[in-house]
Amino acid sequence: MVDAGAADALWWPDADIRPSPNQDARPPGLEPELIVIHAISLPPGRFGGPFIEQLFTNTLDPRGHAFFAEIADLRVSAHVLIGRDGRATQFVSFGRRAWHAGVSCWNGRERCNDFSIGIELEGCDERAFTDVQYSALVRLIRWLRGHFPRLAAEGAIAGHSDIAPGRKTDPGPHFDWRRLRACLAEESKT
Repeated sequence: MVDAGAADALWWPDADIRPSPNQDARPPGLEPELIVIHAISLPPGRFGGPFIEQLFTNTLDPRGHAFFAEIADLRVSAHVLIGRDGRATQFVSFGRRAWHAGVSCWNGRERCNDFSIGIELEGCDERAFTDVQYSALVRLIRWLRGHFPRLAAEGAIAGHSDIAPGRKTDPGPHFDWRRLRACLAEESKT
């Protein structure tokens, strides 16, 4: 378990840091027990550009695209974003609560933000994720499990669609859960 003082400064060394204001303290006594995998592209279906970072840091210009006007007032974040090129950006310390899950439930527990880590992959429902994204995701999960042993438990990884069924579809039909499980199983053997 990470002590409360260190929790506020828990950052993945492989990520660029871009702090988001859309975060707060976890409820007392809670630590991460779940990894939630998301997918995001801004504008929808397009990759690259500063728009996801701008959304997570409340600097998205609503005039930049018609879709941005619909979401510019959202106050959301994730702990980490992994781009199509495998580069990671961290917005919230893992010891704090990122605002990524919304209305959600996992194993009968509501408010998944309280006890989860949100990982966004730059992607969409219509396209496969890249090899370097899977590599970075596996490295990150391995690192997280070293800091939060509960994340190594069976079933401690879910998609946004699993915790918000009917409301969310991400990471989508092209996310290869079998590949992720195989890579993580291989990692645990070494």
